[in-house]
Amino acid sequence: MNIEIVTPEKTIFTGEVVLVQLPGIDGLFEILNKHAPLIAVLGKGKIKIEDKDKNILFFNINGGVVEVLKNNVLVLAE
Repeated sequence: MNIEIVTPEKTIFTGEVVLVQLPGIDGLFEILNKHAPLIAVLGKGKIKIEDKDKNILFFNINGGVVEVLKNNVLVLAE
């Protein structure tokens, strides 16, 4: 699945991943390949991304929104 993480200043990550873990306002949740469509509000915390080579990346955010649609994940983060 493809992900794009965008802040008001710039795009901080774009690429193909196998797992995304996000800080929802009620706790952490994960998105895997072919996830159902979703829109959710994000809280303060870390986004965890695992790419197809098993590399793990973390990005700190102060909140935002995520949209999952047609195997694409768009994170609008603060």
